[in-house]
Amino acid sequence: MNYYELFGLEPNFNVDEKQLSDVFQRLQKSMHPDRFAHASSQEQLLAVQKSSMINDAYQTLKTPLKRAQYMLELRGVDMPDEQSTVKDTMFLMRQMELRELLDDVKHAANPDDALFAASQELDSEYQSLFSELQVQLAQQNDDANMAASEHLRKLKFYQKLQIELDRIEDQLFEL
Repeated sequence: MNYYELFGLEPNFNVDEKQLSDVFQRLQKSMHPDRFAHASSQEQLLAVQKSSMINDAYQTLKTPLKRAQYMLELRGVDMPDEQSTVKDTMFLMRQMELRELLDDVKHAANPDDALFAASQELDSEYQSLFSELQVQLAQQNDDANMAASEHLRKLKFYQKLQIELDRIEDQLFEL
């Protein structure tokens, strides 16, 4: 049973988060290991395994990039590894520019403005790629799936950059 079936959801990128949460709570309650405290050790183990699967499914479906990757995996799409960015020279150049942008933030005369500008730039590009990913996932054909996997890889890069920007902010404003 796939995660969508487990939660009674259609296999779409956009999910009803309230329904997802409600079903998660109901499933967790029914499979919680404490309910099996007096059961056999095999039943207890099975409850722990099911509870773990429910948690994994929930974390996957509630997190947009994990959900996108899961959808692509269900469709049989091989996900490119992060080293394959070298093949996309335009994106490789953009990666270098963005890394320089983060480095510039560290040495900016006005770190607040530099952080804000960098965050805005990263967020804008992330949102643009994210919108394209949603369209591609809705198309459900081989070309769109391959394009979606490329966009997903790029979105993961932007996510890492945002984490790095957050670290830079913490370092700049440590007291």
